[in-house]
Amino acid sequence: MNTYLRLCLAFLLLGSIACGGGNSEKAATPPAAAVADPVNPETAGGLKGTIKLDGTPPAPQTVNRRSDPYCEQQGEAKTQNFIVSNGGLENVFVYVKDGLGDMKFPVPTTAVVLDQKGCTYAPRVFGIQAGQPLEILNSDETLHNIHALPMNNREFNRGQALKGLKSTQVFTTAEVMVPFKCDVHNWMNAWVGVLNHPFYTVSGSGGAFDIQRLPPGTYSIEAWHEKLGTQTQMVTIGPKETKELSFTFKL
Repeated sequence: MNTYLRLCLAFLLLGSIACGGGNSEKAATPPAAAVADPVNPETAGGLKGTIKLDGTPPAPQTVNRRSDPYCEQQGEAKTQNFIVSNGGLENVFVYVKDGLGDMKFPVPTTAVVLDQKGCTYAPRVFGIQAGQPLEILNSDETLHNIHALPMNNREFNRGQALKGLKSTQVFTTAEVMVPFKCDVHNWMNAWVGVLNHPFYTVSGSGGAFDIQRLPPGTYSIEAWHEKLGTQTQMVTIGPKETKELSFTFKL
């Protein structure tokens, strides 16, 4: 057994003792009461748009991953603070901030997956509903630890030393955004938006985003970027109506 692997296993053991359990432990949560979907598909509308960037983003920098030989062998990695394609800004979390009133929505039982692959979190930015399981997977043959740093939810820190290990966590309270970091690899970061409803998305190629099945109403829509902060706009959606909305972040 080489020295690096010994250190990895020692870190995992210490992390398991300090953080209250092993990698396969699931967060205990009471069963949620059944909730009927309040969205009427006959009147639901949608929201489409684009996240634009005004200015020249900083050039990606090469990430120094020499602290872990396995990660270094995965090839060159670049910083991902700004991902721009066709003038649009990717990895922007877009969601309904206000306007749904006291409507309650079913919580999906299908897990959202946060993978550690190539010594990078994937996805970097994502959303989940409060009460929905989050499955955290290690697809790498090296030690990772997943350290979530919420303000309103319970903090957790789990070590995963072997490829294929999984752990499941549940956020119980809405919170935008919750940061993740890896205490072993300081370049690894991710963010999750935790909401009480399903009306959220992350901008993709060209900065495009799409939120569907919105009940008719007037909403506050917020766009969040890890470096550029937030922007908010109001929009009114009528029955069966799809509105166009664009955000422009300036550097």
